[in-house]
Amino acid sequence: MSWMLLALQTATLGATNYGADAPMVAPSSPATLADEFDGKRVDQKIWRFDTSRNAQGWFNNEKQYYAADRRENTRIEDGVLVIEARRETLPKAGFPDWGGQAYTSAKLVTREQLGYGFYEVRAKLPCGRGAWPAIWMVGEDAPWPGVGEIDIMEMVGWDPNVIHATLHSGAFNHRLGTQRGAQKTVATACTAFHSYQLDWKPDSITIGIDGRAYMRVANDQPGGKAAWPFTRPYPLILNLAVGGDWGGAKGVDDKVFPQRLSVDYVRYWKHDG
Repeated sequence: MSWMLLALQTATLGATNYGADAPMVAPSSPATLADEFDGKRVDQKIWRFDTSRNAQGWFNNEKQYYAADRRENTRIEDGVLVIEARRETLPKAGFPDWGGQAYTSAKLVTREQLGYGFYEVRAKLPCGRGAWPAIWMVGEDAPWPGVGEIDIMEMVGWDPNVIHATLHSGAFNHRLGTQRGAQKTVATACTAFHSYQLDWKPDSITIGIDGRAYMRVANDQPGGKAAWPFTRPYPLILNLAVGGDWGGAKGVDDKVFPQRLSVDYVRYWKHDG
């Protein structure tokens, strides 16, 4: 693949067209749903492990196998959830859905469908080349992109400390080059915890970091659900992919693994009404 083609391909996945700068203040009331990760294991009353595409391979040409409740890939250490991507192969006997992947990781999905509200996920990101951490939301019972996708935080390890917030819908998505979003450089994204925030309302979606918005998209475009499918609840997803069309656009550096996505807490306040 030529460098020009590579640049065109990777440019379609992020967006810089909906920048914003405004305060974002988390509610002071008790959260509707919260996980402070103060137990010994992942609370599977709150989370489930998504392993649904291990055998056939994950979307975007990603290279990982997502393990279910395997300590090497998901654990709680000192009040922090650790999702760890490792360079390893697995024995088929113990992992019948293993699809031959050379990397393992994990993907956690809330059991509850969450909707309009304020979200805050405090996390420290991995910066190794080939790592692709994400905090996001998508519908699971209808085809993409019409179902809608809210990317609260994405970062690719070959472009460390550049954080992306993006929305995808039928009319606005990276396949068409029309996706809506913004990016922000956070110099300590991989060395310190930061609060990644979403304020989801019927008329707008605002995303920010540490109390400051850097992306806002209003529900002001024609097209109905093709423009604004964000009228239904989605689960919240935490995952660490390896490689893929965007995460692996400049290759995967095996020497940097294992890589960790560390999450201090997840909090959600439902908006009244």
